[in-house]
Amino acid sequence: MPKLKVDGIEVEVPQGATVLQACEIAGKEIPRFCYHERLSIAGNCRMCLVEVKPGPPKPQASCALPAADGQEVRTDSAMVKAAREGVMEFLLINHPLDCPICDQGGECDLQDQSVAYGRGISRYDENKRAVTEKYMGPIVKTVMTRCIQCTRCVRFAEEVAGVEEIGAIYRGEDMQITSYLERAVSSELSGNVVDLCPVGALTSKPYAFEARPWELKKTLAIDVMDAVGTNIRLDSRGRQVLRALPRINEDVNEEWAHDKTRHAVDGLVRKRLDRPYVRRDGKLVAVEWDEAFDAIAAVNAGSSVAAIAGDLLDCETMFAAKALVRNLGSSLIEGRQTGMAYDVSNLGAVAFNTTIAGVEQADAILLVGTDLRHEAPLVNTRVRKAIKRGARVFAIGPETDLTYKVEWLGEDLSLLGGLPDRAAEALDAAERPMVIVGPGALKNGHAAALKLATDGNLVRDGWNGFNVVHTAAARMGGLMLGFAQPGGIADIVAANPKLVFFLGADEVDFSAFAGSFKVYIGHHGDKGAHHADVILPGASYAEKAGTYVNLEGRVQRGDAAVFAPGDAREDWTILRALSDRLGATLPFDTFQALRAAMFAEVPALATEGLVRYDWNPPVLDARAEGSVTYPIADFYLTNAICRASPTMQRCSAELVHGQDFAEAAE
Repeated sequence: MPKLKVDGIEVEVPQGATVLQACEIAGKEIPRFCYHERLSIAGNCRMCLVEVKPGPPKPQASCALPAADGQEVRTDSAMVKAAREGVMEFLLINHPLDCPICDQGGECDLQDQSVAYGRGISRYDENKRAVTEKYMGPIVKTVMTRCIQCTRCVRFAEEVAGVEEIGAIYRGEDMQITSYLERAVSSELSGNVVDLCPVGALTSKPYAFEARPWELKKTLAIDVMDAVGTNIRLDSRGRQVLRALPRINEDVNEEWAHDKTRHAVDGLVRKRLDRPYVRRDGKLVAVEWDEAFDAIAAVNAGSSVAAIAGDLLDCETMFAAKALVRNLGSSLIEGRQTGMAYDVSNLGAVAFNTTIAGVEQADAILLVGTDLRHEAPLVNTRVRKAIKRGARVFAIGPETDLTYKVEWLGEDLSLLGGLPDRAAEALDAAERPMVIVGPGALKNGHAAALKLATDGNLVRDGWNGFNVVHTAAARMGGLMLGFAQPGGIADIVAANPKLVFFLGADEVDFSAFAGSFKVYIGHHGDKGAHHADVILPGASYAEKAGTYVNLEGRVQRGDAAVFAPGDAREDWTILRALSDRLGATLPFDTFQALRAAMFAEVPALATEGLVRYDWNPPVLDARAEGSVTYPIADFYLTNAICRASPTMQRCSAELVHGQDFAEAAE
C-alpha cells in the first residue's frame, strides 16, 4: 500500500487509489466538477489541480493521477491557488449570470467553489456564448448555456443507466451536450443526472421555479414505489411535498433513485380522498365519520370479515388491520392482491437472499420471469456492475431490453427442469451463482426454481444465490405479519366474507367480491374507491411514520413529512376508532403502543437492519409449465399515486406509448 505525504500529513492508501482520494483520506478538501466516485474518471474540468513532487513543476489533475510511494502533495501552495483561480476564471467566462433564476441556486457546486476557490474579480468583458436548449423529456429541464462540459451526465447514462442517449457534439468552444437526436431520454433513471450536474444546466422540470432549498422542511423517508426500499428525503413546504431526493445507502440504493421515486410526489395532492363517503342508491355521498362507521357496523358481519392489503402499506397499518380482523373472529388476511399464490411457509424461499449489494459479487446469474429494469431498477444497476466484473447473465422470459447483454434461453418455464447446456455449465462452474425469480414466474415456477437452487448448489456456506423479486413495498412486511392465505386471495373469495376491508388495495378483481360489503381505506380516488360501499380517507406514505421491509428483508423506518388533507387520518387511527364501534376494541391508543404490540408479536420488526431468514425451503411439486408474462405493462403507472401524477402520466404517454409533445421555444 503506497505511503505519501499530503500537506505534510503522512497517509497510507490502497493500491490503485488516486492522489485525490489520498487527499481526502488526509482530510483535505479537493474541489472537483467532473470527478464522481461512482463514475469513470474523465479528468476534463481541471479543478482538482494539486502540486506533486517528484514530478513536473506544474499543477496536476489529482483525480487521474495514481498515488505512489514517496509522493509529496501540496494542496495549499501558491501555485495550486493560482491554478484553481485560473481554472475557475475559464469556467465562468461563458457561464451566464443566472443565479437569481436558476433552480440549482443554493445547491450549486459552481456557486460554492467559485466563492471558495475563485478570484474576486473578472477580467473578461467579451460577449458570452449561448447554446440552444435541448429536449431531454418530461423529467429533465435543460439550460445548456450553463453547461461546463463535465460529462457526468454522459458517463452516468452509459455506465449506470445503460442507455447511451446522451453525448457531446462539436468541439472546443462549440462543444454541446445533448440527447440523441434531441429526443426524450428513455431511461427510468434519467432524473439522477439532475443530482449529478454540478451547475444548473440540468434541473428537474416538474420542480422548476417551485422553491428554494432553504424554504423546505427535510424529512427522512422510505420509498414505496417498488420493493427495493430506496432511502429518500422528502422536501416539503407547508402541507405539500415538493420533491423526493435519494439518500446515500450503500446497501440498498447507493445514491440513485428511479424517476417514479422522484417525481410521483406531485400525485400526492391530486385525486385525494379527504372525507368519508357512503354509497347510497348507487352513488357515493360525503358523510361524517360516525355515519361511515355506523354503515359498517350495520352489516352485522360477525366473524365473516376479511382484510386485503395494498402494495404501499406500512407494517403498522397491516398489524392494526390484522388485530381488528382477529378480534372479530376471523383469520382471512391477504396481501397479494392481484391473485398471486405461492408457498410462504419459509420466508427464506421468497426473499432476496443474496442481498442487493451482494448481486455485484455474482459471476453467473439466471433471471427467471423478471423484467428487472422495470420491477426493480436499482437491482438492475447492480447486475450491470456484476457484468463489468465478468458475470454472465441468462434469462427465461420474453426478450426485452434490460440495458445489458443477456443470453435468452426461451419463454417457457419448463426450461427450469432442464436448462440448456451453456447455462447449466455456467451455473455449475460459478463460484457465486444466482437465480432471480420475478413475479412473472412466481405463480407457476416458484417450486421449480427452488429445486434448481437446491440441486444446483446455489446455496452454500457464505452464499445464498436464491432470490425472489417482489414489486410491492408492503410485500415482505405483509408476509412477516402473516398476510398470506395458502391459496392466495382465492381463499378469501371462496369464503365469501360479508365484510371486506381493502387497505389501499386498488389492483384487486373487485367483481369477485360482488356479494361483500366493501370498505376502502386509502388515500386516492382510484380503482378501490370506485368499487367501495364505504370510503374511509387514509394517509399516504408521506403523511405517516411507518415501518417497511424491502425485498431482501431489510427493516427500515420513515417519518411523516406533511399532514394528510382534510378529514383524512392515519390508517391505524381509523382502524382503532372503528374497532370501538364494532365492539372489537384494539389494545393500543398510541402509535408507540401499536409498535410495541407489533414488535412483541413479530420481534424481527423491532430492529432496523437486515433480517436473515433461515434457509429451509419447502418440498413442493416442482413441475413448471407455461410462458412467462411480465406483470408491469407501464412502468410509470403502477399504483394510485403514480396514476394521479401529471408527471407520471406524461412519462407514460411519451416514453411508453410514443406520443409526441411539442415544446414551446424558451
